[in-house]
Amino acid sequence: MKSNIVKCYKRKIIAPLIYLAFIVLVIFISPIYSILNPTVLDSTKSIKEQYEKNSYIKTELKNLYFTGYTKEWLWGIEGYYYYTNVNNDCVIILLTPDTCEQGKPVIDNITIKGKIYKNSNTESELLSRLAKDLSWDEDGITSTLSGYNINEPATSGFITWLLIIAALGSGIVSLCFVIIYGLFIINPSISTPVLRLKAYGDSNSLLSLAEEELATLPQLATEDMYITEHFFIEVSLYGIAIVPISEILWIYKYSTLHKFLWHHFKISYTLHITASKRLYIKCPKNEKSDIDGVIEYLAEANHNILVGFSEENRIKAEEMLKRK
Repeated sequence: MKSNIVKCYKRKIIAPLIYLAFIVLVIFISPIYSILNPTVLDSTKSIKEQYEKNSYIKTELKNLYFTGYTKEWLWGIEGYYYYTNVNNDCVIILLTPDTCEQGKPVIDNITIKGKIYKNSNTESELLSRLAKDLSWDEDGITSTLSGYNINEPATSGFITWLLIIAALGSGIVSLCFVIIYGLFIINPSISTPVLRLKAYGDSNSLLSLAEEELATLPQLATEDMYITEHFFIEVSLYGIAIVPISEILWIYKYSTLHKFLWHHFKISYTLHITASKRLYIKCPKNEKSDIDGVIEYLAEANHNILVGFSEENRIKAEEMLKRK
């Protein structure tokens, strides 16, 4: 049984491992890593040099002056345009409303994370309007300002962080599955199928007894379901389950019609088992004859088992679960 448990979790660990590798790849080839670990912009690099190396930065800015213009997105203000001196370059800075306190005229000192962009048509239009406001020549103000700007909302927007949280969250979940399945592979005695047996006694003793009975000669065996003297055992692609026959309360089967568009392919059958301590087992995609044989044998081995799906049996099973 332990070897079957190891094989089962070796199969199960593949999917989270692949997904975890995919998430790690996405983090490093997408801007996520750069957003979380921006380069500190120091005085030794020009803004152009930093843009060519890593456009996501963290920097301390001093003496920022509000231009009087904002950038709107959808139905709200995305940011406020400021200008300041960055490493001997006069640079346009787009700040979030919270950072600049809704357009504070002068900001003495702030530290922000942002992304460096080349000036686009939006910044060109902004410079044109600034030139008119200041009664400057447009070419003159353009030559004075840097060809790059720093955009804070690009690294702090809701959608940006929603995607980051989704990627990191799903990656953490995958890592948890990899760790848990890895522990089950190393030590099958702490795996879920074995721990479930604790409800019925010493799990290791029950597992050893089930292994011994399965190794000698099962009293009934199908492709992935086995009945020994004291246990029902499922060993399939969908998982492993072990339950004492004496603890089974209710068994029934239901059929599923598999089809694609208007083509009917086949009917598969699922065995449902309800045991005491609220243990529920599903054995999907089996042959009708196999399930019928299992149900018949279990009903003979334990005359207290409810057989077949009905509202009456469901109510009785619930009452039995409450008592046990």
